[in-house]
Amino acid sequence: MCPNRSEQYIEGLVSELTKLPKETEWVEFKENNDNPQEIGQYISALSNSAALLGKAHAYLVWGISDENHAIVGTTVSPSTKKIGNEELENWLTHTLNPRIHIRFYAQEVAGERIVVLEIDAAQSQPVKFSGEEYIRVGSYKKPLREHPEKERELWMVFNETPFERLVTVDGVSTQGIVQLLDYESYFELLGQPVPANDSLIVGGLEADGLVVSSQIGSWDITNLGALLFARNLDDFRSLRRKTMRVVRYTGTGREDAIDEWDSQKGYANGFEELVHEINGRLPTKEVVGDALRKAVPVYPELAVRELVANALIHQDLAIVGAGPMIEIFSDRVEITNPGEPLVDTDRFIDLPPRSPNELLASLMRRIGTCEERGSGWDKIVFQSELHRLPAPLIEVLEGSTRVVLFSPRDLGKMDKEDRIRVVYLHACLRYVNRESLTNATIRERFGIDKKNSATASRLIKEATDAGVITVADPEAGNKAKRYLPSWAMS
Repeated sequence: MCPNRSEQYIEGLVSELTKLPKETEWVEFKENNDNPQEIGQYISALSNSAALLGKAHAYLVWGISDENHAIVGTTVSPSTKKIGNEELENWLTHTLNPRIHIRFYAQEVAGERIVVLEIDAAQSQPVKFSGEEYIRVGSYKKPLREHPEKERELWMVFNETPFERLVTVDGVSTQGIVQLLDYESYFELLGQPVPANDSLIVGGLEADGLVVSSQIGSWDITNLGALLFARNLDDFRSLRRKTMRVVRYTGTGREDAIDEWDSQKGYANGFEELVHEINGRLPTKEVVGDALRKAVPVYPELAVRELVANALIHQDLAIVGAGPMIEIFSDRVEITNPGEPLVDTDRFIDLPPRSPNELLASLMRRIGTCEERGSGWDKIVFQSELHRLPAPLIEVLEGSTRVVLFSPRDLGKMDKEDRIRVVYLHACLRYVNRESLTNATIRERFGIDKKNSATASRLIKEATDAGVITVADPEAGNKAKRYLPSWAMS
């Protein structure tokens, strides 16, 4: 959600909420009861109920009669209420697990003082207060454990609702939508003319699930809409940490950073700028051609582009407070994204890609940011071979995935693990192209002279002994032998 609500917004919100039926599980009206324990329990119950009912937020409102929803005013003052020496809002926040965003708004409405507590809906797991989960049953607040059918329904919502469909900002006017989202890029990237007025623009965004109509005559922006087309992701509090961070270091360690840059735009409208900024920070080398010297990138631009797209698309968006990052060292580039892969890393090159964010991936494919066929990893491996780089490395860490591109390195400076990885990925690339690895192709891959074919044979033996490749035709002579990835013979 946006960091602040205007007085006009709160006044309109109160007006709409008072029109709701008496028993509404995502709204609670109070007059003056400000018991901290009760407020905490209501936050848990309302947050969980909002998730169950598909709402972005729930509300606890003081100054409204629970009987007839009349505006009567309140003396509650959350800004001055303290638990010990701690302010009420801070105390409530750290007694909730997981922590969710809550915010109090106090102002006059219809001549009476009103306080609104806006509560984010639960995401990925029920919200607990002091270790207990609560839920609303009609107009009553109950422990969730006493209502197992509600608990099952809630977990089904968490498991079945994609992150992209969740609402990040609600109650936005048509004008607000065109201010927050880069609609010009949306239509341009899809090759469509920009509609003539704001209503048609928002209608186009709605068709792709970037915005949805709310129940109070305004619009809600989904995570999908903000992540892909935000003019500035800082406008969306829950998504600020989802920007890609680019850090460049002086050497091979993280001790001394030269500079940092964060992409503030959405993934789609900001993709070309992001790739441009990354390539501008990558090292170059001088080559001589036609008696002229020119600087060329050390790392293939196409490989970098594919890796950046993969990091954005395949990250686990549900991991709070973490986003993709690219780190540039003197001898390598590391691209890290939150979440562990859904496909065996040894089979990235041949298995169809699986993304936890298929809605985001699908739209990114439609606008041409990534491949429909999932050939991105093939391209990365091919570009590494073409530029005689060591094979890229995939590391699965706890809760994240990292891909490493290495700068040029002679065969003599590669360790055994490097050599085996090169041979294995070469075999995989040949296999998906309906070809086989041979002594000749290994010589070409490493730049080994034909007279040194024994060196290529030793490299093949290392990979065979490691179990990553196998002989395709055991009866053939040594010079004619062909090799495949071991999994290809299964």
